Amino acid sequence: MPIRPVLKMGEPLLLATAEPVTQFDTPELHALIVDLFDTMIATHGVGIAAPQIGVSLQVVVFGFEQNERYPDADAVPQTILLNPVITPLDEEMESGWEGCLSVPGLRGVVPRHTQIRYQGFDQFGNEIDRTVSGFHARVVQHECDHLFGVLYPQRITDMTQFGYTDVLFPQLKAGQDE
Repeated sequence: MPIRPVLKMGEPLLLATAEPVTQFDTPELHALIVDLFDTMIATHGVGIAAPQIGVSLQVVVFGFEQNERYPDADAVPQTILLNPVITPLDEEMESGWEGCLSVPGLRGVVPRHTQIRYQGFDQFGNEIDRTVSGFHARVVQHECDHLFGVLYPQRITDMTQFGYTDVLFPQLKAGQDE
């Protein structure tokens, strides 16, 4: 299972808007999705976006049954989402801890909409239209931010709630945010 290097905060591509996918069901797109899942799984992530592995396309993958980085999180169905559109369903926000494969070793409290509708396409061009809440909604918002040049530290409103994972969460195994 070869994995792709994950770009880190500071790389210009992570601050750019990714291009929409215009051709579905291509060998190149399927290979990208395999690389995204392999990289996500190998790095213990709950999701990953194509720009994080150096590809400027609007492709995210996410989902897990259990995840050691977020042991208390509810499962999220494995999803491939292209050209996403997120619509908040109300004004309610919830703050929660987030980490990122592109910001290794750090975590911060980020406010996110609690209920969203997300729409887009799968790798074959089939429409996806889901209404979700809780951690599922947080993961989708976090991953889709990557497609528009936003990293979670840009959304932190209280910098006293941002720091190194090993200091904030010493009970987690070393290397879980790297």
